[in-house]
Amino acid sequence: MRHIISVLLENEPGALSRVVGLFSARGYNIESLTVAPTEDASLSRMTIVTNGSDEVIEQITKHLNRLVEVVKVYDLSDGSHTERELMLIKVRAVGKEREEMKRTADIFRGRVIDVTDKSYTIELTGDSAKLDAFIESIDKTAILETVRTGASGIGRGERILRV
Repeated sequence: MRHIISVLLENEPGALSRVVGLFSARGYNIESLTVAPTEDASLSRMTIVTNGSDEVIEQITKHLNRLVEVVKVYDLSDGSHTERELMLIKVRAVGKEREEMKRTADIFRGRVIDVTDKSYTIELTGDSAKLDAFIESIDKTAILETVRTGASGIGRGERILRV
């Protein structure tokens, strides 16, 4: 089962390396990983997307909590949450394809952020399923390059990850 784990950790050199090392040493896979400072410059928020049974996720959480730099660990998948991912996709857009590609981007609420004579670069945000659906809806041979951030998530309502 897919889990989104949010980790609040001290913003210091080597913290990211220790978390990733924990995963690799135990053979756990990281599907995506995002890290950025929070409103408190001394803390960073890390979002890890991984797959595993509830028992495996419980073990991951316990191991993370043992790391000195980790302040708090929270499995967003345990409750109601919102997640988003950003994708930048460069597609071939010449001739009749141009208008069709623009129309498809509009349907998925994407924005064309760069235009050349032969291509568009489109920005899309949403959950992973939405971004996958966009890729499925266009001709695979039209895709020149794709960059995805991985999921970022936040609890809904009163669910807060804070010290």
